[in-house]
Amino acid sequence: MFSSEIRKLLIQVISSWQVIAVTVVLIIYIFIVSYVARIYKRNTRGSSMPSVPKSKEKKKKSEKPIHSETDDLGLEEEAK
Repeated sequence: MFSSEIRKLLIQVISSWQVIAVTVVLIIYIFIVSYVARIYKRNTRGSSMPSVPKSKEKKKKSEKPIHSETDDLGLEEEAK
């Protein structure tokens, strides 16, 4: 598929010290970012805001929304 000249050139480019150095730096960077993400996720999971009890959630959902007489959008309330 490739001619022999292109293969030799490709091998030289891949085995150059610049390409190897950039590859190693990128791999180290990815490991550091994933490590910091794991630590951050572990710390924020425990210190998240306390959850609302289920009974209060039901009360909030069952409350009817309050409509003012002067609706900014000019919409009328639907008949019940």
